[in-house]
Order: sequence, then C-alpha cells, then structure tokens
Amino acid sequence: MTTYALVPGFWLGAWAWRDVAAALRETGHEAYPLTLTGLADRAHLASPALDLDTHIRDITGLIEAEDLHDVVLVGHSGSGAAVTGAAARAAGRVSRVVYVESGPVPDGMAQIDLTGREFVEKRVEDGWRYPLLSWDELEESGASLDGLGERERALMASRATGQPLGTITQPLALGADAAAFAALPKTLVSCSFPLAQVKELIAAGHPFFASLGGPEWELRELPTGHWPMLSRPADLAAVLAQVS
Repeated sequence: MTTYALVPGFWLGAWAWRDVAAALRETGHEAYPLTLTGLADRAHLASPALDLDTHIRDITGLIEAEDLHDVVLVGHSGSGAAVTGAAARAAGRVSRVVYVESGPVPDGMAQIDLTGREFVEKRVEDGWRYPLLSWDELEESGASLDGLGERERALMASRATGQPLGTITQPLALGADAAAFAALPKTLVSCSFPLAQVKELIAAGHPFFASLGGPEWELRELPTGHWPMLSRPADLAAVLAQVS
C-alpha cells in the first residue's frame, strides 16, 4: 500500500482528483487530494496576499496534519513550484515526487516564468486573479485539450476558480533544503509530449528539461491531453500505482 498526496494545477481543486483518488483507493492505496488556499472549496480565502509560500504550507500542512510518511507527492501542471518547495521542506516524509504534465521550477525562478510571464500578465483580472482561459487560449498556451469531451469541459468551466497571482509570481527559494530535494526520487508523467520528444529535449540541454536526465529521474508516458485526471483518470491512477 502506498500513500499519495495529490496536488492540482492552476484553477483546480481536490475535486479534479476525485476519480484518480477513487481508483487508487479501490486497489488498496491511500489518497489525499488537496485544495490549495484560494481555490475551489477554499475560494473564500482568496486574496492578493496569497503567495507561493501559502501553497507550500498547504502541502506540508497536509502531510503533517495527517502524519503521512513515505508519501508519494504528486503535482499537476502549475503546481510544480509549490510541490517542489513542499518536497524540499518535508523531504524526510516524502518517498518520491511525481510531476504530471509539470516539472520542478528551478531554484530562484517563479512558476510564471515557465508558464509565460507576458502571456499571464495580460490576462490578469482585478490586478491579482488569473482566470481560467478560453479553450482557444489554453491551446495557444500549449496545453493540449485531447481527451476532454463536452462533459469534462463543462466540469472544468463550472468548477474552475481564478488562480491568485501571487502564488505563481513569487520565486521559489529552496535555501538549505535544496540538497534534500535534489536527492529525492522523481518521476515525470508526460501526456501531451511524446516521451521520445522529452528525451530529445533533455539530450539537447533544453533549460526546462535538462535536469530530468539525472539518475534520480524516471520518465513515463500517458498519451492524452494536459488534464489526464479528467481525460484518463483510471489510467493515470494505474501509472501512479506503478511508480510507488
């Protein structure tokens, strides 16, 4: 039996992991889907004051409050910086970090630097909310919509909440925890990028992919769009179960 903490990406909450969590539990695992502060069922806590440290504390707080050990920490998409920071701070309780359509944000950089600072900033509302984009804008940003039918799109559109801007603009600062994070086993689950392409980018030294070539990494593929927890939840759960 393995314990999983499931962290959603931009605009989503624990609800997005419902089917994945159910599939993991059905096979004897423990699953803890998390809603980050200011989003979904915690949208009432949204404010311009929220930042990356808030979301890192959300994740480490879950691990501590539930007294989790040997936890597989899973982050999707834009939660990469928060998951990296939390894994570094709670390295003694984390057995592996899994990035689903995501990756570790380099120390000193912010999630927005990977997402595209100009792209995000020109779409901000009220000075501090990054709203769910239109389907066309999502595809323009590079997020594949493969596997999202009318039901999945309607679910996202109805339940998504604006991302507090500070949670993606504050740079990640690992400090003394950098070495502990570097030593943790890590997995990439690539969905919209074929694994062969990922390996080519690693070999070419692409700044966002080069670090994935280290011995602590394993690479896995689940062909679908950018939101596999909605498009192929049972298959995503099966992949997660294999990387325990």
